[in-house]
Amino acid sequence: MTENIRVAILISSDKGAKGEREELSGPAIAAKLQGLAEVAAQEVVPDEKELLTDRLIDYADRLKVDIIFTSGGTGLAPRDITPEATLAVCDRMVPGITDAMRLKSLEVTDRAMLSRAVSGVRGRTLIINLPGSPKAVRECLDVFLPVMDHAVETLRGEAYECAAPTKDH
Repeated sequence: MTENIRVAILISSDKGAKGEREELSGPAIAAKLQGLAEVAAQEVVPDEKELLTDRLIDYADRLKVDIIFTSGGTGLAPRDITPEATLAVCDRMVPGITDAMRLKSLEVTDRAMLSRAVSGVRGRTLIINLPGSPKAVRECLDVFLPVMDHAVETLRGEAYECAAPTKDH
């Protein structure tokens, strides 16, 4: 297991930020990370692109977390702008993460194809957009968590080989 993985959880929700709806995705993410990573920050903000980009930059550049998990704002609604905020701050994209999550989610619901979630890297921080539903968050994390250690090791410059070990080697 990779030492001291630090994460931030950023929830994009107008109603959650106003206290009009109990926000359950953040706690679902934190629960799945129990024993795997330290949650250095957890916040609910409205669906405002500038605010989201500011928080993503702050978590990556000032807090220097290894991973930022966002939840919400990845659908087709006019105020769903989390992917745009993520794209605005990333240096490189990692489409395989969100592709794999969508593929697995399609086994559960055909609505998964409507997700616009993206994943990318800012400096040495991986940013992953997750859905807004606690159930979907757990399902998507089940896809990513098996590779989380290797992703962080690679970003930290501690691992260079991406080939999975085989029985022969």
